[in-house]
Parts: sequence; structure tokens; C-alpha cells
Amino acid sequence: MSARPERREDRRQDPVDAIVGQWAAVRPDLDTRAMEVFGRIFRLSRAMGDRMEKAYAPFGISRGEFDVLATLRRSGEPYTLSPRQLSATLMLTTGGMTGRLDKLERAGLLRRSPDPHDRRGLQVTLTEKGLGLIDQAVGAGLAAQTAALATLDDEQAGQLADLLRALLTGTPGADH
Repeated sequence: MSARPERREDRRQDPVDAIVGQWAAVRPDLDTRAMEVFGRIFRLSRAMGDRMEKAYAPFGISRGEFDVLATLRRSGEPYTLSPRQLSATLMLTTGGMTGRLDKLERAGLLRRSPDPHDRRGLQVTLTEKGLGLIDQAVGAGLAAQTAALATLDDEQAGQLADLLRALLTGTPGADH
């Protein structure tokens, strides 16, 4: 593949531009478009992960615990799923899920009870305390995400969401 043409220099530079520039100096034959896209996605993911941890910390939960509570909340009333359904949705092993459920149950945010339809099974239900907490935490998380998008106007944010959706749905194994 041939190298891409030079880009306009009137835009702000980021650390990925420096990396791509270094590759262009030593390997001008490389097409680094994928590196530009995924390097930025990885850096944004890491930065936003840190911001989300900070947003959820005042509620006494981590991002992983938020995910469990949010999954139960999104399931609608009665906010109940099996541990297996939670594990599948969150792509967690049963061992990883058990640890999260233990902590959240000790905090009074959810309860585990026998499944009335399967005597070998359990169901996990969001408590009133958990419902109140997740509703506050999701607001705090969205505020952090909205603040990060503030550098884009509404049209740009919509275009970015559309482009990322196309990339996600077109990447095998990434649409979980």
C-alpha cells in the first residue's frame, strides 16, 4: 500500500499523530490509517475508563459493579436476571460474576434468591437501595461522558456514533 497524503497542519496534534509521524519517517510505505483510528480508540477507552471509575466512586462502586447494576436496571421491572444471563451479557466468567454479586449483595444493592421456575437456579434482583443508587450513578456517568463529548457539536457527535456503529457491526466478534 502507498503512504497516505499529508494532512492539513492547522488541526491540533495528539500523541497518535507523533507515533504515526515516526512511522512515516522510518517506513513511509505503511498505510497507518488503522493505527490512527485504533490508537485513538484505545487511548480514549483508557481515559474514559478512568473518568468512569471516578464518576462511580462516590457511590461506592467500580465500573464492573456498575455494569451488573445497570444490566439489572435495563432489564426492566422486576429488575431480575439469572447469574447466567448476567454473565452472558457482561461477558464474564461465573467466578468473576460471583465476586461482584457477593460484594453488591453485602452492600444491600441486590439480592439472590431461588429461581421459582428452576429449583437448581438462582435469580438476582435489584433492591430498592440498588435501584436508587444505579439511577444516580448512571446520571453521573453520563455527565462524565457528555463532558468528554463537549469538544464536538451535535452533528459531529452523531457522525462519530454512526461511524463507530458501522465499525463495530462490521468487525467480527466485536458486536457483543
